[in-house]
Amino acid sequence: MTATPRPSGPFGFGDRVQLTGPKGKLHTITLREGGELHTHRGVLRHDALVGLPDGSVVRNSSDTEYLALRPLLRDFVMSMPRGAAIVYPKDAAQIVAQADIFPGAVVVEAGVGSGALSLWLLRAIGPQGRLVSFERREEFAEVARANAATYLGAPPANWQIVLGDLTQALPDTFRPGSVDRVVLDMLAPWECIDAVADALVPGGVVLCYVATVTQLSRVAEFIRGTGLYTEPESSETMIRGWHVDGLAVRPDHRMVAHTGFLLTARRLAPGAVPPDVRRRTVRKTAYGDDDVEVWTPGAVGDRQITDKNLRKRLRDAQRAADGARQAADARREANGTSGESA
Repeated sequence: MTATPRPSGPFGFGDRVQLTGPKGKLHTITLREGGELHTHRGVLRHDALVGLPDGSVVRNSSDTEYLALRPLLRDFVMSMPRGAAIVYPKDAAQIVAQADIFPGAVVVEAGVGSGALSLWLLRAIGPQGRLVSFERREEFAEVARANAATYLGAPPANWQIVLGDLTQALPDTFRPGSVDRVVLDMLAPWECIDAVADALVPGGVVLCYVATVTQLSRVAEFIRGTGLYTEPESSETMIRGWHVDGLAVRPDHRMVAHTGFLLTARRLAPGAVPPDVRRRTVRKTAYGDDDVEVWTPGAVGDRQITDKNLRKRLRDAQRAADGARQAADARREANGTSGESA
């Protein structure tokens, strides 16, 4: 199965539903036979949602109203079970744009994390494209597979997860010059830059997503030092919402500010030297142990998930994926039955 949009039409068991209650409180549930949503405001039976269209309003046992909608992709990735930290929608949108991810592209991703960015990439490349994600931890790969199956109804056929280190596995997966785009979401992307250069087509794009200034500096200088890429360009994305209510128009008090830096560069043709290449002396080209310590997960505030917690999240993701498969099977069966009747 290739990556397809989520279905429309009436809700059914196995569907993911986002419920908006009083004061904008969100609950994301997977509809199950006999299932119930319990809150301090009462109980909402899953059965009450089955057969209703998107955008319906339902009431729970205490007559509290909830707006029911299928989650958009941005909603889904923010509420899905996580093995590792996700790429937020604001950054995913910029990654798709700055890396120029296009329909039919051959894209490499490392690492897969919880699969949030993978879903955006699958949507961008379409059914004719190919996405290969490299991940070192099998538990994260399993969470990502389950999340993709939950959102898409089944694991997409044009997506492959390779367990292992990209520097070692990439040459065995792709022949030289056969990859259109590479997205590196990892702690030390400079370790992969040489292998990426071999795999990329001339003019192909490599994009690095990093959290700290020290990571950004090191990967930029490494890319320059190879002489294989154009001058790297870096940016960060910040989104400020606005409160609009009649004549009360002002910026929101809170905003989604720094989450990470994006750095892009393009693969040069073999032997090419850009005419405007900068000849300069970098004040600090070497990195020692103190520098490495600055960008360790603990130093940048990356909270390490325990094995017990990871196993629980994996179970949650697999249950959601099972429900989505059942819903997809039920829809296919219903469509087949209706087709026979016609």
